[in-house]
Amino acid sequence: MPRLTPAAAIASPVVTAATLGAVRRAAPRVFRPVIVPVLAAVLLAACQSAPVTGRSQLLIVPEETAIASSQTAYMQMLSPLQKQGKLDNDPAVTKRIVTITERLVPHAINYRPETAEWQWSVKVIDDPKTVNAWCMAGGRMAFYTGLIVALKPTDDEIAQVMGHEIAHALAKHQAEKMSQTMAKQVGLNVVGVLAGPKFSGLAMQAANSAAQVALTLPNSREAESEADRIGIELAARAGYDPRSAVTLWQKMAKVSGGSGKSDFLSTHPAPEKRQEALAALVPQMLPYFEDRSPRPVFRLKPVTFATARAE
Repeated sequence: MPRLTPAAAIASPVVTAATLGAVRRAAPRVFRPVIVPVLAAVLLAACQSAPVTGRSQLLIVPEETAIASSQTAYMQMLSPLQKQGKLDNDPAVTKRIVTITERLVPHAINYRPETAEWQWSVKVIDDPKTVNAWCMAGGRMAFYTGLIVALKPTDDEIAQVMGHEIAHALAKHQAEKMSQTMAKQVGLNVVGVLAGPKFSGLAMQAANSAAQVALTLPNSREAESEADRIGIELAARAGYDPRSAVTLWQKMAKVSGGSGKSDFLSTHPAPEKRQEALAALVPQMLPYFEDRSPRPVFRLKPVTFATARAE
């Protein structure tokens, strides 16, 4: 599958300046003359090209660390819901979400073959007041029933939601947001190395915390454009109508004026220009949708909380 047209690069010097200022204020005084230039070099080395689009990314946190930290965050977020009986309550809804997701994942793997080793899974969270969905680094996903209550989506529209979230994981957006969070919090990766045992473990603790925080932080405009572009193609290749991407965001716009809790809209702003950009992509995506070739399916691995710890 060919690489997509690169989106605009993130202004990484802004993050670098914030990081260096934070280090000067927070690092032990004796280490400041050493930490600042070393951290600057680390940040420069951490600028990488995003998979799929080639956009410039700041990745202090490697994707492998983001995936490992996401396992902890996943347990912390969903274990209480499991105990409260709020996961996968409606077999029909769960089957619907799983079926759609299983058709999307093969095309995600086509983008990045190494993701075949991810722990692809999805949990339906019974929360009718929350309009949200997410996909963590490593393929762990969640879909809130509030999306169904508020939007009454078609299968094609649900595919757009899940395709968009999967695209965030494919493009390493969680690792990117974790990197930005940790950079702004002092650059603990470098401080931990230079300050010795006194600070050992701080970087990993920060990563575990940042993994959960990253899900609630808004993505950059460039990251959202990437997820829109990749997600609509994933859905079209899986046999879902790309025109539903536009109707989905039209529904989202109406929900934003209501009284329900819309976490999805807080982290995924939906301006009119976004709908226009997706509409412009529809003609390019229709041939994938209209292709009558067999649609591959990737069987998700059922994940229980007892086994999730060992993964």
